[in-house]
Amino acid sequence: MLSSYVRNNRFHDAVNCLYKMLLNSEVRPDFYTFPPVLKACGNLFDGKKIHCWVFKLGFEWDVFVAASLVHMYCRFGYLAAAHKIFSDMPFRDGGSWNAMISGFCQNGNVSEALGVLDEMRFDGMKMDCVTVSTVLPACAQMDDILHGMLIHLYVIKHGLEFDVFVSNALINMYAKFGNIRQAQKVFDQMFVRDLVSWNSIIAAYEQNAHPDTALEFFGEMQSNGIQPDVLTLVSLASSVAQSGDCRSGRSVHGFVTRRCWILEDVVIGNAVLDMYAKLGIIDSAYRVFEEISLKDVVSWNTMITGYGQNGLASEAIEVFCMMEVCEDVTPNQGTWVSILPAYSHLGALKLGMRTHGRILKASLHLDIYVSTCLIDLYGKCGRLDDAMSLFYEVPRMSSVPWNAIISCHGIHGHGETSLQLFQAMQDEGVKPDHVTFVSLLSACSHSGLVDQGQWCFRVMQEEYGIKPSLKHYGCMVDLLGRAGYLEKAYSFVKNIPLRPDASVWGALLGACRIHGDVELGKFASERLFEVDSENVGYYVLLSNIYANVGKWEGADEVRSLARDRGLKKTPGWSSIELNNRIEVFYTGNQSHPHCEEIYKELEILTAKIKTVGYIPDCSFVLQDVEEDEKEYILRSHSERLAITYGIISTPPKSPIRIFKNLRVCGDCHNVTKFISKITEREIIVRDSNRFHHFKDGVCSCGDYW
Repeated sequence: MLSSYVRNNRFHDAVNCLYKMLLNSEVRPDFYTFPPVLKACGNLFDGKKIHCWVFKLGFEWDVFVAASLVHMYCRFGYLAAAHKIFSDMPFRDGGSWNAMISGFCQNGNVSEALGVLDEMRFDGMKMDCVTVSTVLPACAQMDDILHGMLIHLYVIKHGLEFDVFVSNALINMYAKFGNIRQAQKVFDQMFVRDLVSWNSIIAAYEQNAHPDTALEFFGEMQSNGIQPDVLTLVSLASSVAQSGDCRSGRSVHGFVTRRCWILEDVVIGNAVLDMYAKLGIIDSAYRVFEEISLKDVVSWNTMITGYGQNGLASEAIEVFCMMEVCEDVTPNQGTWVSILPAYSHLGALKLGMRTHGRILKASLHLDIYVSTCLIDLYGKCGRLDDAMSLFYEVPRMSSVPWNAIISCHGIHGHGETSLQLFQAMQDEGVKPDHVTFVSLLSACSHSGLVDQGQWCFRVMQEEYGIKPSLKHYGCMVDLLGRAGYLEKAYSFVKNIPLRPDASVWGALLGACRIHGDVELGKFASERLFEVDSENVGYYVLLSNIYANVGKWEGADEVRSLARDRGLKKTPGWSSIELNNRIEVFYTGNQSHPHCEEIYKELEILTAKIKTVGYIPDCSFVLQDVEEDEKEYILRSHSERLAITYGIISTPPKSPIRIFKNLRVCGDCHNVTKFISKITEREIIVRDSNRFHHFKDGVCSCGDYW
């Protein structure tokens, strides 16, 4: 009866049956009784009671009972008790060793697991298939490829390589180390492949950024008559997201929907949600999010991240607020890493600071990813001193926090400081990566440090062996073009060994906009429209180049082309955070509750700055209208409305922080310098390119942006 209860997962009944046996003097349990019941224990309290009976009846040193006790304590994370029983065993068989190794692995104590493995081999006990399958994932977690390869040699030597569980574990291990060739070799040598084998090789290619190969193996798997399960579809959804194939994404969603897996399994629901978010189909992502009946913290984090990565920071914050209402969901590390970039994007400093307080209470402020997001938040909200303080508090053994602080100084126009931080990074023995050099090149570009930027580009390749990506090439074109070296920039583009993408041609077109080169701008835009014809921003750039030199026919032609392709210009807006609310202003905004007061104050400010030397620069009005109308259009630009609202809503001489989604125009830049002087305020404006700190009539960018 007891065995029947265990086989049918009636664990509570099995334990009760054992208690009746113990109380019945006629039927005494033996060493066959305890192992299945210990396996059936649903809680540590019952397990300890059974351990007491084991001890009382003298079965503690039976090898099967002791191994079951080790397994039971490990299952509940009570490793000290498990290891004591294991250490005191007078005799240990393979099952005992496997139970202890498995227990350490399951509880994240991988170094202890490998220590027990070494002890096992020293005792002359051979590893079997279970030992190998258990310990190979531990090697991957420890990033110990040498140990893993030695175990692989042992497997070959003792004829275990054809065991399906061992082969699956080897594929997974090599995939974690990025050795996809060896994983493929193991898979090819398998005589028998189960569903796990196919899932392992598909996941191996998916995890190592070979989505097309992963999709090919999925097709081969189906050809071999193997039906996919939830884990197959999780890898498949990720592969589709990497490949950017929206049509295949719909197919994956349809496959999952027909089997009702989204309703039954939150893991596959989260995978499909993540797939849509990465494909940029955010409406479909939200529909999947709503379909998931039992949302876990990963569901919420994925939805928040999806909105953030698609430039919808306000929506990300709304979802986070909805999450906080759910009592059964507790924010974790992933939540903070998801929401902090959204605050950074909007410049929502106060909301970010409140979240920082919650992170401190949760003791996650030293987590490398959370702390990096906090550094990024303070840096992008204009609080560089706070960003630096956080930077010096966190572990700096990896490049991640260094990249963040270098980038923060770069967007503030402190290129020299970024270069000094890079030197300090090298002095501390931290190896830079490709992101480091993107941040450095961008910092040099914002500060006009052409020679230093070219030096960084050489160091990246010659000293660190990092092959430039199109992002690096785009930064170099921006560096040269922004500084006025348009011919050099164009020559550089012609010599790029890769096919230039939108980032490269876009950087050249942006430089032509700054320096008014119509012909090169037209050429760059033609190349640009070949690789990215759907980005309306590039049409606006070319149109502005024509408008700047009074070629209104050319400007109209470009705008018509954009309209014909169904593209709409992104409206310019600026935001300011006041009283825990983010107030957003659009150009010419007339709907704000304080609209009348704002425009009245703006007229007063304009009159005052004209008396101290301000002259409207109507060349920044890119419409063919009369001069007086141009001046009115300039006066109603969104950043001026936001700054004026900040002036009437905050105490005198207090700083004002503005976020603008587009590049600040030259006339607004000039106006803000004058306003900072007459109001004796520091005005911090973050536009789509960089930060501008206005104080006493001067901007930190030195009029170079």
